[in-house]
Amino acid sequence: MFDTVLLLKLFLVPMLILVASLAGNRWGPAVSGWLVSLPFTSAPVVFFLAIEQGGAFASSASVGVILGLMSITLFAFAYCWLALRRKGVPWPYPVLLGSAAFFLLTLAFVDIPAPPAAAFAGTTLFLAVAYRFLPRASASVTGNPPVAWWEIAFRMVAATALVLLITQASATLGPQLSGLLTPFPVYVCVLASSTYRLQGAEPAARLVRGATLGLFTPAVFFLIVSTTIAWLGIGPSFGLAIAATPVVHALAYRLLKLDR
Repeated sequence: MFDTVLLLKLFLVPMLILVASLAGNRWGPAVSGWLVSLPFTSAPVVFFLAIEQGGAFASSASVGVILGLMSITLFAFAYCWLALRRKGVPWPYPVLLGSAAFFLLTLAFVDIPAPPAAAFAGTTLFLAVAYRFLPRASASVTGNPPVAWWEIAFRMVAATALVLLITQASATLGPQLSGLLTPFPVYVCVLASSTYRLQGAEPAARLVRGATLGLFTPAVFFLIVSTTIAWLGIGPSFGLAIAATPVVHALAYRLLKLDR
């Protein structure tokens, strides 16, 4: 079991970073952010927790992931606020402020029971309101240079190391806390930091904004898992969630195009 999860992480994480980086070179940083909001890390983690710990454990972890999306949204808000409102701030500071916001809100959710439907409703409302007021990058900044291959390789290594560290720690913390920590925005941290260093605050903020809009997809994914796994079983429940993912994410992409 451990070997299978490890192999999935070692394959999925760098591949997602590679695809997102190449997409960013072609279509801009907002598309990179939209891509990495897919639950490529949290979904396999919860799936193998379901196999190992049972459906009830996975359902509780899924609710934790849904609530954890609010923490990601607060990360995005803190990141964009500091990056765009305090021009010239060094690139690590927005990541540190966003991470602090993520963990503070995560701690607030520990041991707070929430039915799946209530968690989903609260999270989607929080996402919609926060996205409406998320600081916006200037529309006049265009023509960002493509990211070099060595920088993409560095992103792949850094993201994989962070995912292994966080998911290994979260697996020992119980279902709800595991679920809350699993969505920590590793991909966004790595990509936004790299983009900020190479291209500046405006493209990095676009990336974070695109990732925030994409969070509706994991919200739907884990709502399906948390509400159906008890009566459908592990395979059909995750299959249904996977089938819904491209539909929801395509809708998010349409909204992203309208938002530019």
